Amino acid sequence: MCDAEQNGCRITSHPILSEPERETVEFDWQGRTLAARQGECISTALFANGIHVFGHHARDQSPQGIFCANGQCSQCMVMADGLAVKACMEPVRPGMKVEPLEGAPVLPELDAVSGFGEIREIPIECLIIGGGPAGLAAASELGKAGVNVLLVDDKDRPGGKLVLQTHKFFGSIDEVHAGTRGIDIATLLAEDLEQYPSVTCWLNTNAVAVYSDQKVGLVRNGREYVLIRPDTVLVAAGAREKSLTFKGNTLPGVYGAGAFQTLINRDLVRPSEKLFIVGGGNVGLIAGYHALQAGIEVVGLVEALPECGGYKVHKDKLVRMGVPIHTRHTVLSANGDEHVESVTIAAIDDDWQAVRGTVKSFECVTLMIAVGVESCNEFYHKARAFGVLAFAAGDAAEIAEASAAIFSGKIQGIRIAQALGRDVPEIPQEWSRIEEILKSKPGRTEGEYLPQSDQGVSVVFHCEQEIPCNPCTSVCPRQAISTGDDIRGRPMFIGDDIGEVCNGCTKCVAICPGLAITLVDYRKDDQYPTVSLAHEFLKADIQPGDVVTVLDTEGVPLGQAEVFKVAAGKKMDRTLLVRIKAPKEIATRIAGIQVQQPVVSEPMDPYVTRMTDDTSVCRCVRVTAGEIRQLIRAGMRDVNEIKTVTRAGMGACGAKTCGSLVNFLFRQEGIPLEATTPNVDRPLFVEVPLGVFCGVQEGSAQ
Repeated sequence: MCDAEQNGCRITSHPILSEPERETVEFDWQGRTLAARQGECISTALFANGIHVFGHHARDQSPQGIFCANGQCSQCMVMADGLAVKACMEPVRPGMKVEPLEGAPVLPELDAVSGFGEIREIPIECLIIGGGPAGLAAASELGKAGVNVLLVDDKDRPGGKLVLQTHKFFGSIDEVHAGTRGIDIATLLAEDLEQYPSVTCWLNTNAVAVYSDQKVGLVRNGREYVLIRPDTVLVAAGAREKSLTFKGNTLPGVYGAGAFQTLINRDLVRPSEKLFIVGGGNVGLIAGYHALQAGIEVVGLVEALPECGGYKVHKDKLVRMGVPIHTRHTVLSANGDEHVESVTIAAIDDDWQAVRGTVKSFECVTLMIAVGVESCNEFYHKARAFGVLAFAAGDAAEIAEASAAIFSGKIQGIRIAQALGRDVPEIPQEWSRIEEILKSKPGRTEGEYLPQSDQGVSVVFHCEQEIPCNPCTSVCPRQAISTGDDIRGRPMFIGDDIGEVCNGCTKCVAICPGLAITLVDYRKDDQYPTVSLAHEFLKADIQPGDVVTVLDTEGVPLGQAEVFKVAAGKKMDRTLLVRIKAPKEIATRIAGIQVQQPVVSEPMDPYVTRMTDDTSVCRCVRVTAGEIRQLIRAGMRDVNEIKTVTRAGMGACGAKTCGSLVNFLFRQEGIPLEATTPNVDRPLFVEVPLGVFCGVQEGSAQ
């Protein structure tokens, strides 16, 4: 856990991000005066002060912290000025009195309300729910067509998950800003909207519900309730993270990748010193790399499948920094009393059962869950059910990469403009092909092709998998790099075929999103050539004269080499160009510099062997797997009946977190989902104070 007094929990030096300039405000926590940055959420301010336990659950008095940091669950509830709020969504106000939520909250006593305000109704041609890449791209297309658009997002700045992504994106440079960092793409998309006067953006605004009279309820800044009468609705609300059941899964310190990235990349707060990751998709792999950049030790990553499901270049970045990946393993338990202190994992067999003798435990403070996401599409389905002309884009329509979400938004924007009768061009046929390319899963993986020449400059491509990506082909000034007829092809140096040689400009090295291109220069010394490679860590941590351990694509140490130059510049986009001297026998195999020492990933003595029935499935109400299994075995097949008996899914998250886990228990018990009655969604998708619906004026009790 971060030691606020000794080390400080705020990140003050980062290779990509700069510390925000915000005023400091003070708030009260259990009688202590603490400092926060103006506008940041309560949860962030508490983490910045080294506080990770926000209270204890009413049912079992177990400690609570954060899990999603996105307003979807209820793990982070605290009392703020006498009201129960989600700490991850409520901003700190000067002088605010924040207390841990110990048990169930007590409603404030109220004799009378000082006054009611008018509930505004606003007609609009298109309401866009979600200001991420899909929503912003759609709004731009609609703005071009002059459509009156209201775009709403529950965060204080647009961009969605892009604002958490410090890495460079894959895809196409021309179509979706490939080779540009996610945080910068968010800025580009938001700035593009400023030229369209027909587009209005409301931030810090929650879409609460879609009603049978085809109106949509919004809450602005947690205080004002507004009804929207849209002609069309575009749902671009993204996705929510899936959870996982194991012993200790509700301990503070167990949270999703989105929460982790929110803390380190949006808020520049270091939640811990040691991280362990569950899940080898792109989300988990990328978050692990972000952790290293934030100065956090990544103890390891566990993946149940034989291979990581994310892009191999993302996996390779981790392993060549020194992070071990345990495939065909699962997490058995998170261990600790008030907070995570260690994690226990084990290998699994073909039946997904733990293999005896393979149990290992590792010291860590944060256990990050990255086991997939599911679409936030409730608004879309409800709008359709009530006869609203509704569309979905991005992850709300289909889970894919952010680059695909941008293009999905562009296409849906034009479709909405057409539906509204605007005279807009037909969607180019090429767009559908591009969209499918951007949505495509990784293709074939082949071994590295290492150049055999020891003359001139050799370009080495350490990317072994077919993925949609073309930045290197686009920036080569001699057009000597090609992926063939499809940007999903592996890049190859074709200079020899077209009569060009590499001049060592390093543009391809700097722009590669996977940091998977190196240059080997034999021109001055053919026995100890110069190897140029990209490095995205603090310049102060690597200096000329340093002797570093170099690794191949799979993270295998090749030996040591001396750094003789470190370059940075505006055209490098916060990427360092590190030049080292290396023996020619290993020069072309060098893919990275070890950042983390092996001692970080050494296991502890093993303990905690199996998950039991007392594992929590419903985080909000603390309903266990055993309680639900008992009812399933007794013959219950209606999720709503199980909800009535156990209250599983009746907490503040409204089954967003546990819904899929209850279904998983049915499958574990051999009950097909088609033989069950699914959960009935509650009318409101976001919980709000009752007074908001009545137009209670600000300052009155809610």
